[in-house]
Parts: sequence; C-alpha cells; structure tokens
Amino acid sequence: HRAAQVELINNSKAAATYRITLVNRRMTDEGRFEPVAAALDGELFADPMLRYSPRQITLQPGTAQTVRLMLRKSAALADGEYRSHLHFEKLADADASTSIEAQGKPDDIGVRLTALVGASMPVIVRHGATSATVGLSNLALHKAEAGRAPALALQFDRGGNSSVYGDLHVTFTPDGGAPHVLARAGGIAVYSPNTLRRASLPLQVPQGMALARGTLNVVYRHRADAGGGVMAQAALPLP
Repeated sequence: HRAAQVELINNSKAAATYRITLVNRRMTDEGRFEPVAAALDGELFADPMLRYSPRQITLQPGTAQTVRLMLRKSAALADGEYRSHLHFEKLADADASTSIEAQGKPDDIGVRLTALVGASMPVIVRHGATSATVGLSNLALHKAEAGRAPALALQFDRGGNSSVYGDLHVTFTPDGGAPHVLARAGGIAVYSPNTLRRASLPLQVPQGMALARGTLNVVYRHRADAGGGVMAQAALPLP
C-alpha cells in the first residue's frame, strides 16, 4: 500500500502529548530490541522511504487522532523487506515533570519521578520478490522448580528475505488420551534478517497431570486475520 493510517487513542483521564518518530531497531536472538547506530549486513530499514504526519499530538481524555503514513519507493529499490518502527513517546506534562526539591536541611534532596510510557510498532515495506520459511527446533521441557511453572524452550528457524509473524499453540497428548492445551502465545515475530529466535513458554498444567508418557505438540500459525494457516509444527515425545 502507498498509504496507511494508525489511530492513537488517549484512554487515560488526563490530557497527554505524544511525540512521534521513526526509529530503527534490531531484534536479538532472544526477541529483545536494541537501537541501531549503523546497519549490519542484510539489515534494510524503511525510514528513508516513509513520511508521516502529524509529528506531535495533544489529546484530551478519551479522544483519538489519526496518524497518516505515506510510502515513496525509489525506482532503483532492491527486492526485499524493509522495516522501521513508528515510536509514540509520551511527553512530560509541565506540571508533573521530574523535579528535585530540598527537604528540610539544605543538603537533603528529594526526588519526584513521573513515569512516561512509550510504545512502538513495526512498519514493514515489502518490495519485489519476498518469501519466508520457518521451522521449530531444539524443543526442551524445563520442569517446575521453586514456585516456577514448567516451561517449554524452543527455537524458531527462519529462512528467506521476509519476516514471519504468528501465534504459538502448545498441547500435551497423553498416550492413548485426548490433547490438553497448555499454552498460547500471540503475536510472535522473527524479523528479517534474523535467522533464529529462542523462546521459553510457561506451561499451565492441570492439577494432577504429569507431563510424562505422552507428546508435547507445538504449532505456529499465521494470525487469524491472515488466514490462520500453519507455518511450522514440531513434537516432543515425553517418556
């Protein structure tokens, strides 16, 4: 699409001002994001071809504002997937900003802090021939310990020049029994150019059920609004 729009909604009880910027971020193998100072091999960023408005918005409680994005691709643009992140930064109110005040004696200092919430979303531009494959590997069950639920560790293995994004579904089927849903996780991405992502998913095991003599099945699907088709699946037999 040559244009898109996003609705920014202030659902708090006070007026708020937001600054909007385009930033470039790198996903680590553990799914965390890091700021990018310079592009590495294979990293393609979308910010040079994106325009957006407005750049700053003040919203009263319960009101919304449309942010419009426009795409301008150069004629010599190489095939591939380009990604940047649209970042919404809440600005400090003039009456509630961080302040330092003397408390009693001159050398006593008090600090008042105001938390400022920010959020960002990926903006992805795909040009020309793009495709992706994904598999699941290195499944391992970590048993419950010290008040922590059991967890399933796994790895996403991505190929191609496009990102993947979907939902993860984990079931346990005892030998000769019916499957039980142990975990769901929505909106899991492996962004290009990353070839892998490691994850650990807590399992909600019903009371009295032992994770033994059966099979853990993991399915990674497209999100429902993208058809819900299976992208990858794997099984872990448990003795």
